[in-house]
Amino acid sequence: MIPDPSPIGSAFGHADSLLLLERQRRVLDLLASGAELGDVLGAVTEALNELLPYSRCSILLLDPVRATLHHGAASGLPAHYVEAIEGMSIGPEAGSCGSSAHHGVQVIVEDIAADRRWDDFRAPAELAGLRSCWSQPILGRDGGVLGTFAVYHTEPHLPPEREVRLVEQFTHFASVAIEHARLFGALAESEERFRRAFEENAVGRALVGLDRRFTRVNRALRLMLGLSEVDLLGVELGAVLRPDLVERTADILTDLVDGDADNVQFETVCVGSDGAEIVTAANASVVRRADGEKMYLSLNLLDITQRRAADRERRARREAEVARHAAEAASQAKSEFLTSLSHELRTPMQAITGFAELLRRLDLPADRRQSALHHITEASDHILALVDDVLDIARIEAGALEVRPEPLELRQLVGEVVALLEPLSHQRITLHQDGPQCRLTADRRRLRQVLINLVTNAIRHNVPDGWVRVETAVNGTTALVRVTDSGPGIGAELLARLFVPFQRLDAEARGVPGVGLGLVLARGLTEAMGGTLRLTSTPGTGTSVEVSLPTG
Repeated sequence: MIPDPSPIGSAFGHADSLLLLERQRRVLDLLASGAELGDVLGAVTEALNELLPYSRCSILLLDPVRATLHHGAASGLPAHYVEAIEGMSIGPEAGSCGSSAHHGVQVIVEDIAADRRWDDFRAPAELAGLRSCWSQPILGRDGGVLGTFAVYHTEPHLPPEREVRLVEQFTHFASVAIEHARLFGALAESEERFRRAFEENAVGRALVGLDRRFTRVNRALRLMLGLSEVDLLGVELGAVLRPDLVERTADILTDLVDGDADNVQFETVCVGSDGAEIVTAANASVVRRADGEKMYLSLNLLDITQRRAADRERRARREAEVARHAAEAASQAKSEFLTSLSHELRTPMQAITGFAELLRRLDLPADRRQSALHHITEASDHILALVDDVLDIARIEAGALEVRPEPLELRQLVGEVVALLEPLSHQRITLHQDGPQCRLTADRRRLRQVLINLVTNAIRHNVPDGWVRVETAVNGTTALVRVTDSGPGIGAELLARLFVPFQRLDAEARGVPGVGLGLVLARGLTEAMGGTLRLTSTPGTGTSVEVSLPTG
C-alpha cells in the first residue's frame, strides 16, 4: 500500500501539498500505464528534486549476483560522477549507497569530506561539488534490497524528519516500479522463450482448447500437415486425423480433461493435405490457470512414419532371416534324418539279402535253413517296426495321428507291460510295480506303446543288478505314470538332444540296442492323447520319466 501522504502534506504549504499530490499522481499514472522503468524512476527523482529544495536525487539498482550498483535514474548529477560510481561494489565502507545496500539500512553522511566511508569516492564527489549524501535502501516485498535512493547536497546537510518521510514514500514507489519491471521482464522473457520453443521446435506442436479445437499451431505442424495457420485455427483436431482414429483420440483427450492426470501419451495417424498418412507419437498435457482450473491442452505430434516403416522393414528382414535359418535347419535335420534312417534300414536289409542269397545258392541242412529263415524274419520285423515308428512320428508332426480313446484300468495296463518286458531284463534288472487302481479314458494301444518304450529304455540304459520302478498315481483329474530307473543318468548338456530322432547319445558306444526313436515317439503319442511327458535325470543316480494324462 502507498503511505498516506497527509502527514507529509500537513508539513507543507498549500501549494507544496498540491505539488506533492500532482507528482504522486504522475508516478502512479506511469506505473499504471506500464511505462519503462527508467521513465518511472526518472519521474520519482525529478519529483523529489522539486519537493526537496537544493537537493539532487539518484536511484541505483542492485545486481544481486555481482553485488554491484548500477544507474537507475539521476536528476541534476553530473554525467562524469554518474559514470564514476557506475558498477560500484557494495560493502560496509562503500560510500552512502554502497553501505546502505550492504547493511539494508538508512545511511546518512553529513559531510563527505570527513567520513571515511567515502574515502574511495571522495574525489569524484568533490569534483561534482557534492558535500553530503544520505541513502535509503529500496526494499522488496520479501525484505531484500533492490537498490538505493540517494539525496545529495552541495553543503553539509542533515535531513529533517519531513525529508526522511518524503523520501521513504517515494522509495516505496521506486520499489513497486522495480519489482513490476522485474516481474514483467521475467514474463516477457518467459513469453519469448515459450514463443521460440513453440514456434521453432522441430516437433509439431499445438495449443488445443478443451473443445479440441486448434488455437495455436507451430511451423513444424503446419509443414507436417501441409496446411496453413488459417486452415488450422479453430478447426477440430479430428479433422486432421484418420477417420477410424477420431473417436479413439477424442476419448483419450476427454479422459485427460475430465480425469486427474496431467499428461497422456498415445499413438495416432494424421492425414496430410495430400492424403498421405502420417504416423505420429502424440503427447498431450493439461495447461492450468493460476487457480488450478484447466485452460487448454498442449499437444506434441512427432512424425514417426519413417521410423515405423524402418521398424517394419527390420522386422521383415529379421523374419526372413529366421525363416531362412529355420529352412536351413529343417533341410539339415531332414538330411540327417534320412541318413540315420538309411543306416538303420541298411543293416537288417543286408541280413535279409545275405541269408536269402545263402538259401538260394546252398542246399543247407534243415537246422541251418531254419536259423537263416529266423534271421530273415527278425530283420523283416525290425524294418516293419522302424517304418511304423517313423510313420507314427510323421503323423504326429502333421497332426494326423488317429487316437481312439476308450475306458481302461491304468494299473492293469502297466501290469501287462511289466509282464511282457520281464524276460528282457534277463534276471539282471529287477522290475517293480506300485500304485493304486486308476481308471481313465485313453487310446489303449498308443498308451501301451508309450509304456513299452519307456520301460524298455529304463531296462536297456541301466546298470548291472539295477532296478526299474513303474508307479501309478492319481492327482485330481490327472492320472500319472512314473518310470524310474537306477541307471547312470544323463548330463544336463545332453537332455536337449534326447527328443531328436535317431539321437542315441553314447548308447551305441555302450552296446545298448535301439534306433533312438522311443522317447520321441513316446512324447508325441502322449501329447496326441492330451497329456504331457516330463523327463528328469541326475548323473550317477538315475532317470525318471513322468507321463500325465487327463482321466476324463
